[in-house]
Amino acid sequence: MQPAKDAARTQVVVITGATAGVGRATAHAYARRGWRVALLARDPAALLATRAELEALGAEACTESVDVADADAVFAAAERVVERWQAIDLWINDAMATIFAPVERITPGEYARVTAVTYLGAVHGTMAALRHMLPRDAGCIVQVGSALSYRAIPLQSAYCGAKFGVRGFTDALRCELLHQRSRVRVTMVQLPAVDTPQFEWARSRLPRRLQPVPPIHAPEVIAEAIVRAGERMPRERWVGVPTLQAIVGQLFAPGWLDRLMVRKAWDGQMTDEPETGHADALFAPVPELHRMHGRFRDRERRSVTAFDAAHVRIAIAALAFALLVAAFVAGMLLG
Repeated sequence: MQPAKDAARTQVVVITGATAGVGRATAHAYARRGWRVALLARDPAALLATRAELEALGAEACTESVDVADADAVFAAAERVVERWQAIDLWINDAMATIFAPVERITPGEYARVTAVTYLGAVHGTMAALRHMLPRDAGCIVQVGSALSYRAIPLQSAYCGAKFGVRGFTDALRCELLHQRSRVRVTMVQLPAVDTPQFEWARSRLPRRLQPVPPIHAPEVIAEAIVRAGERMPRERWVGVPTLQAIVGQLFAPGWLDRLMVRKAWDGQMTDEPETGHADALFAPVPELHRMHGRFRDRERRSVTAFDAAHVRIAIAALAFALLVAAFVAGMLLG
């Protein structure tokens, strides 16, 4: 389902975490399509730079300097967007924060901050969107998730827990909207590893520099997958074969995946370069790192396959049924 369209009004999208990585790439994707784009992030200079890029593409853009952990600030930003452009057609919750460390080396305050940004930030954004979408009975909300919202990995317990929370929150909201017979729709897009600046500004207590667990995807191709999800609004969209493998593997063999994560995901999140210390963005932005790509451009995949989760589940059920029938027939013949 696409957002409700008004022929006299240009479509409006709000994007949180809009000044770097997937958020910035998604803002570009909507600007190229002629949408009005509201950019929400913390760093004012990065917001202005992103806005200039969108305006160079011919789009209208506005900026709101907010920390998504602050619910009142997010609500006020949404009010200003509606005052400016009359409505919000699509809201994309992309803002995130993380820390790479074993559980025993993470402080309660760090857990609280990752949760406040990654989980509560999505809750606050969704609530802000609903305040304007429910009275119109129109609009779409996209939660930018991760394969890690199904399959947790070591050294990212705070982030994985927050993403699991976003998935549970979204499932509950979807049921409520169905109960209300609302035409507001919500989807969650589960992403694979992406080359973004987060691996340069994430707080870390690991001995070597961070990297996404390969294979690594370009932000632009992920942004296109998010745009398509916003157009079609499936229940969930799983982006990339690694995401599909992680989710299906978790369904059928979680214990085996636990042992695989020990072998692959521990060292797989680090390069061979020693960590010498860097500024992190957990509590305050790192201005010079607000860009679309990280430092792995030579390893980026420039294409990706996206899967409608409902179609995957139907295919798995059909395969299971076929195997049961084959086993029954084989038993009859051998009997």
